[in-house]
Amino acid sequence: MPRPRNSPSPTVRPSSATTDRFRRVDAYRARREWLRYEGTPQRDLFRVLRERFLLRHAVSNGWALDAGSGPGRFLPYLGSAACRRVALDLSREMLVGVPNRAEREREGRVDRVVGDVTRPPFPDGTFSEVALLGNTAGFAGDQAEAVVGCAARLAAPQATLVVEVAPGPGERSHYLARLPASAVARLLRSPPPAVWNRARAEGFSRERERHTTPATFRRFTVVAITTLLAGHGWAVDEVEAIAPLLGPDPIRVSAVQKDRKAWNNLLELEESVGRLPERWKDAAAVLVSARRSA
Repeated sequence: MPRPRNSPSPTVRPSSATTDRFRRVDAYRARREWLRYEGTPQRDLFRVLRERFLLRHAVSNGWALDAGSGPGRFLPYLGSAACRRVALDLSREMLVGVPNRAEREREGRVDRVVGDVTRPPFPDGTFSEVALLGNTAGFAGDQAEAVVGCAARLAAPQATLVVEVAPGPGERSHYLARLPASAVARLLRSPPPAVWNRARAEGFSRERERHTTPATFRRFTVVAITTLLAGHGWAVDEVEAIAPLLGPDPIRVSAVQKDRKAWNNLLELEESVGRLPERWKDAAAVLVSARRSA
């Protein structure tokens, strides 16, 4: 484990209401968080797109930190098998199953640390890769910018930082939404560019808010998060909205997953469309990867 720092960097006192809520997570809620990406084709789509993004930006060596890790769903995809991984979370219950749930072939060495991202028990510059996934920054509320800043300070020169934000409620393709599920599955056996030309012509619709956004939740636009990262010395490598085409449509996603070729084409298409800046504004989830140049 990295040694505790001798001279702490400036830290921010987090809101006690915010931190207490996450410290009190019980086993039931920890399991529900793990299952959020498990058990349905739609959840598979959300999970696999995140895994593929993380694999593209995984560092080859050093230490990798999942800050606000929860049960560590994506911890195996930070860094290579040669990396040593650390899960940091406020909740001891969330961390209980982290090494056991991680995929063994990618697990490597995993350390679990109960702690606060805004007062991390590590020296600045310790990690070759730092991730704030699952909207960790957004759930920090009025401490969101402090959480991003603390994560940025933990990263070493030439490190990679991955941040997930939630700009909006999500959106879906008009074209794919008006076709029967079986027709969508057949259509996605076609080359992705052909499908995209029709989808682009008919446009997208913004999803309704399914739940009232808590007053404590911070929604970052992509402009806001990339500006914040730039202020800490980070240059953005890639931005991707997660599943803007079929993400809100579990019935059609389920039909597509039954056909391997259609499923692989959907993954490719969702990634290429998700990189378009016009798809970021209303996205329910956006991943941002950045690299520190010095």
